[in-house]
Amino acid sequence: MAEPGHSLHPSARGRGRTERRTLRLLRLLFWVGTAFQVTQGAVRELHACKESEYHYEYTACDSTGSRWRVAVPHTPGLCTSLPDPVKGTECSFSCKAGEFLDMKDQSCKPCAEGRYSLGTGIRFDEWDELPHGFATLSTNMEMEDSTTGSTGNCTSSKWVPLGDHISSNTDECMATLMYAVNLKQSGTVNFEYYYPDSSIIFEFFVQNDQCQPSADDSRWMKTTEKGWEFHSVELNRGNNVLYWRTTAFSVWSKVSKPVLTQLMYKWAQPKICREDLEEAVTLPASGKKIRCPPCNPGFFKTNSSTCEPCPYGSYSNGSDCSHCPAGTEPAVGFEYKWWNKLPTNMETTVLSGINFEYKGMTGWEVAGDYIYTAVGASDNDFMILTLVVPGFRSPQSVMADTENKEVARITFVFETTCSVNCELYFMVGVNSRVNSPVETWKGSKGKQSYTYIIEKNTTMSFTWAFQRTTSHETGRMYTKDVAKIFSINVTNVLDGVASYCRPCALEASDLGSSCTSCPAGYYIDRDSGICHSCPSNTILKAHQPYGAQACIPCGPGTKSNKIHSLCYNDCTFSVNTPTRTFNYNFSALGSTVSLAGGPSFTSKGLKYFHHFTLSLCGNQGKKMSVCTDNVTDLRIPDGESGFSKSISAYVCQAVIIPSEVTGYKAGVSSQPVSLADRLVGVTTDMTLDGITSPAELFHPESLGIPDVIFFYRSNDVTQSCSSGRSTTIRVRCSPLKPAPGSLLLPSTCSDGTCDGCNFHFLWESVAACPLCSAADYHAIVSSCVAGIQKTTYVWREPKLCSGGISLPEQRVTICKTIDFWLKVGISAGTCTAILLTVLTCYFWKKNRKLEYKYSKLVMNATLKDCDLPAADSCAIMEGEDVEDDLIFTSKKSLFGKIKSFTSKRTPDGFDSVPLKTSSGGPDMDL
Repeated sequence: MAEPGHSLHPSARGRGRTERRTLRLLRLLFWVGTAFQVTQGAVRELHACKESEYHYEYTACDSTGSRWRVAVPHTPGLCTSLPDPVKGTECSFSCKAGEFLDMKDQSCKPCAEGRYSLGTGIRFDEWDELPHGFATLSTNMEMEDSTTGSTGNCTSSKWVPLGDHISSNTDECMATLMYAVNLKQSGTVNFEYYYPDSSIIFEFFVQNDQCQPSADDSRWMKTTEKGWEFHSVELNRGNNVLYWRTTAFSVWSKVSKPVLTQLMYKWAQPKICREDLEEAVTLPASGKKIRCPPCNPGFFKTNSSTCEPCPYGSYSNGSDCSHCPAGTEPAVGFEYKWWNKLPTNMETTVLSGINFEYKGMTGWEVAGDYIYTAVGASDNDFMILTLVVPGFRSPQSVMADTENKEVARITFVFETTCSVNCELYFMVGVNSRVNSPVETWKGSKGKQSYTYIIEKNTTMSFTWAFQRTTSHETGRMYTKDVAKIFSINVTNVLDGVASYCRPCALEASDLGSSCTSCPAGYYIDRDSGICHSCPSNTILKAHQPYGAQACIPCGPGTKSNKIHSLCYNDCTFSVNTPTRTFNYNFSALGSTVSLAGGPSFTSKGLKYFHHFTLSLCGNQGKKMSVCTDNVTDLRIPDGESGFSKSISAYVCQAVIIPSEVTGYKAGVSSQPVSLADRLVGVTTDMTLDGITSPAELFHPESLGIPDVIFFYRSNDVTQSCSSGRSTTIRVRCSPLKPAPGSLLLPSTCSDGTCDGCNFHFLWESVAACPLCSAADYHAIVSSCVAGIQKTTYVWREPKLCSGGISLPEQRVTICKTIDFWLKVGISAGTCTAILLTVLTCYFWKKNRKLEYKYSKLVMNATLKDCDLPAADSCAIMEGEDVEDDLIFTSKKSLFGKIKSFTSKRTPDGFDSVPLKTSSGGPDMDL
């Protein structure tokens, strides 16, 4: 059991099955995040519930995003004393894929070995009985609306579980399978279905909280010709109701009896067989009554069994017309899926493959659920089918976007069966004057879809031409070679019809709310119908401006323009490395440049080139590269030659035939192709959004500066390039190549591509080097000359930067030379020597005076105190000069005397002198 109330995660699981021609088997395999409601029955006084008798569920989330975990018995009324409710996890809580929510302790735990988990999703793949949450009902569309007769005889016409799948009815009742889900965040629903019988209408659609159907995709399911197929639809946050509905063909009107049509048989023209020969098949008898086939979506059936378009403001699935609900608008267009007669805006003819003359024959025949090529006069004739569209109109809720060139699109499903070299051409014309080939399919092709983007609002013609063989032999040998078209869908057609209604922006007025246009870059809120601006650096998804998810983030290194219609690079880029940050400015590379590949030759030896035109960045995202087709028809007036004369892109390619081959003064340019319509992102990584720029295609980078890679995609989807074309431009720093530098093609792929779909270029230039910074130069300090010292700044070699900061100016400072400091040193040494000499003399003179005093004391100490004669003076008075000669008892050096003097000084500052008595007694210290 998946945790309720979370987003969805799709998973693919295919099963091969044989085709069946009925709708008895319709298997539903899908997973959605749900929020379950708790139901409780009456509790009787019984035994206490065991853990095996109950399970845990969450209550519905309240306005604060909180919920409770409660215990729910498997069978209400069998036990009592359930555990008390406890606070549950937040409503935004979810487990990852491969984990499950243990409700007992409300934590995520890994699945046991051999088991799996979808995380926030839920899967239904066992259909022994109708799973909980599903409901099925039936309605008789041919009975009067009443409470008692609304179901009539359709009681048993419901969806029936059959073990590994669930199947619908095959009668004329409308059987509906429903499932309601409440999502806490947006998600998806995925299912696998088998629908081979086109005589039954099968539709799938989703309704939101306001009971408005989702308009993101067509609700009409396509038949499955090759077994089971997957279908996926995005779901919005909140309540969603999923509907699967089937109905067999009926009159679709409120009458008691169906309207029948008389079936008539006739030989296909031109008749190329004989019915009078043996074993020839005879023409079946006409007059059998059959039910009227359905009308195409957007049309309704009249009482005379004809199909008429629904008026504007209403829609139809091929039955009755219904008015679009308030807050919605019709999605006008043409959708042809039932081929009972050729539509009025289509015509068919046969063009001779020899003399190119029209033969006035029918080239295509209708066959109910497809249209196919007739026999024709010869095998090399062109079987022509043309659809004319008077013009296009943008949805009322979408404002015209000058940056987005898409006006509408045409999608058709086809297949070819060929025994030789047949070809199917798809051509587009403007104002019914020019038919330009857009795509060609050769040989047998399985059932497939093709989409072409329309970029001009004018009268358009779409032509399908089938040729069984290019051989000019007459006769019909390959009549079994055939081309079939199953459906054609053209969007935004002027005066078109609608098969569904989509939400629109609302504008209040005196007459009530009405649809209005949102400003460019604004999406429509499905709930309120209010326009909201997309966040910064996001673009609005073309023609699907519903909900915030329509705003798509821009890729790395890009930003959105003001109207959020495209992402572009303003020729600047920054990347961080472990050592430093590189900043780039590619403005010098913003101009358009051209490059020609190596010469190629036709089977007859004529030389031609593939010529490329590139515009890297800047210009507010405007595509500056233009490739032209100058092979023009002079009979066409100027300005009416059509949109195929030239194309604009970031990167485009044209075939150039040199003048020496054509004989004209200038070469001929033809077959322009866009290789880059939108910028995906700018990065130093080699892979982005599924596009890879292999480094081995070019010589390796040697300077240690990472290449900056621009990634582009093209809108053109071709037979060989089912995902469209892509282009990468690897910009490399090359200091020796001045701007704009040089362009290189891969050495192993001379035409820029090795597979025809992915193109690669290398652009080397000094302008591709990072901007100069302080890390790119260093300082050189000169010696001090004449009291002046200079500091000069120079670039590091080799210089690996361009632009950015400039070198700082030379700095001059005042300095002192060595001679000056030498003079200062000598002067200081001389002064120090003089000072020491003076100090020495001073202490020497002072020491002599002290020594004299000491000698006098020693001489007088020999007398006894009582016998001492009267002293003429007790001491030398201050200021008296002693002229007596000094009597030295021992000879000492000058430093020795200083040492003796200092060692005999007592701490109190007096001298300690040993005195010797006259009697020779012990010395006394005074």
